[in-house]
Amino acid sequence: MPFMLKSMDIPDFGAAAEKPAISITTYETRCNDAVQAAGCDWLVVYADREHQANMDFLTGFEPRFEEALLLLGQKGERIIITGNENQSYTAVSPLPDLTTLLAQSLSLMAQDRTQRPDLVAVLSQAGLSKGDAIGLVGWKYLENFELRRHANSYFVPSFIVDSLTDAIGASGTMSDATAILMHPATGLRAAVGADAIAEAEWGASRASAAVWRILTGFTLGESELMAASRMGYAGEPMTCHPMFATSGPFAPVIGLASPTSRIAEHGDGVTTAVGYWGGLTARAGLLVDHDNDFLDVAKAYYAGVVTWYETADIGVEGGALFEAVTRTLASGNLKAALNPGHLTGHDEWIHTPIRPGSTETIASGMPFQVDIIPTPMRDGWALNMEDPVSFADQALRDDIRARYPELWQRFADRKLFASNELGIETSDNILFLSAIPLCLPPFWLKPDRLLTRS
Repeated sequence: MPFMLKSMDIPDFGAAAEKPAISITTYETRCNDAVQAAGCDWLVVYADREHQANMDFLTGFEPRFEEALLLLGQKGERIIITGNENQSYTAVSPLPDLTTLLAQSLSLMAQDRTQRPDLVAVLSQAGLSKGDAIGLVGWKYLENFELRRHANSYFVPSFIVDSLTDAIGASGTMSDATAILMHPATGLRAAVGADAIAEAEWGASRASAAVWRILTGFTLGESELMAASRMGYAGEPMTCHPMFATSGPFAPVIGLASPTSRIAEHGDGVTTAVGYWGGLTARAGLLVDHDNDFLDVAKAYYAGVVTWYETADIGVEGGALFEAVTRTLASGNLKAALNPGHLTGHDEWIHTPIRPGSTETIASGMPFQVDIIPTPMRDGWALNMEDPVSFADQALRDDIRARYPELWQRFADRKLFASNELGIETSDNILFLSAIPLCLPPFWLKPDRLLTRS
C-alpha cells in the first residue's frame, strides 16, 4: 500500500453556524427505552462533572460542580436530584414533567447543607419504597471476567450506593444497569439518529478546525501555550482537556499533557488534540521540513489508518476490523497502543466493539472515534491522527439529506476530497465528521504536505 507526500490545500467545507438541537421527542424516547430495557421499578443514573454523558444523553442536563441523580420510574416519573448549585440549571433540560429535588449533601463543602442533607429521605420523597428493584447506571461497568470478587460493585460513589440501599431496604434489589446505555452493540448510546449526528458534526468539525489552526500556525521559538492558544476556543462543550506537548530526543512526547511554557525546538516531536462534544481530533508529527526515517514510520502508520477506513462498514465484525488494522500496522513494526477505534459522544470514550475476537458488528448510527495511537515511538518522536466518523445506512443517510441538506453536502464534499485528492475510497455508509478528514502532515514545518496514496 504505497504512500507519498503531496502538497495540497484542504478545502473549506463550511460549518454549521448554529448547534443542532436534540428534539423533545428523542429525549422522551430515550428515557422510555431505558426504563423498559431496565425492567425494574426505577432506573437511577449517576452523573458528576466528569461523568455526565449518560445523564445528558437522556435529559439534555449535565451537572456542574456537583453530583446529580436521574430517577426514571415505570409510571413515567422523571426526577433529577441535585445539590444547591444545579437546582436552577436543570431548566436546560427540554424533558416535560421533569421534577427537581434538592439533596444538599450533593452540594460542595461549606455551602449550606443543613436544610435538606438527607439523601435517603429525598429518595423516599421521590417515590422509592422498601422492596423496590433498582437498576443503577454508573460511568462504566465491569465485564464478566472482572466480576468474581466484585459482583455487587458499581462505578458510583459509595455514598450514593449506600443511600439507595437504605431507601429500598433489605427486601429491595439493586443491579448494575450501565450496559443498557453503554454496551458496544446493544447500548442505547451505541447508535444514534440524524439529530445526534448533526449535533456531533457541529462539535467535531469545530474541534478539527481548532487542531488545524494550531498545526498550521505553529512557529519555531514560541511556547506550547502560545501554540495552543490558536485553537480559537469559543465556549464549545469539551469531552476532555485540550492537549499540546513537545519533546526533544531524550524524552518521550506525552500525548495527554496540557501545554506549558516550554519553547519547542527544531526536530522536536509535537502532538495536539482538541475534543468537543461529538468528536476529538488529534495530530502529531515532527517539527522539521523533512526526515526520511520518520517518513517511513509515518507511511506505515498511515497505512494502518487507511486500512481502518477502507475496511470498516456496517455489518463488519469488530474483531475482523481489529485484526485487519493490527496486521497492517505489524507490517511496519507498529501496533495500536489502545483499541483501534471506539464509540464516542459527549464523553470521549463510551465503549468499543473493536476488540480481539469480537463478533459485535458495526451498525447504522454508530458514532466512532478512529483512534489509532501507534507504538513504539522513539523518544522525541510523535505520530498520531484521530478523527470522528459516523455510520449511516441508506435510510439514515436519506433522513440526514432531507433534514440537514447543508450538512449532507459537507459529508459528500469530504468524501470526494478523500477519494480524489488522497486516493482513499470508503463505504458510502461512512460519514466524515472532521473538517480535515484523513489529512496527515507528518512534518509540521511543511503542513501543506499530506500523505496520499501514490
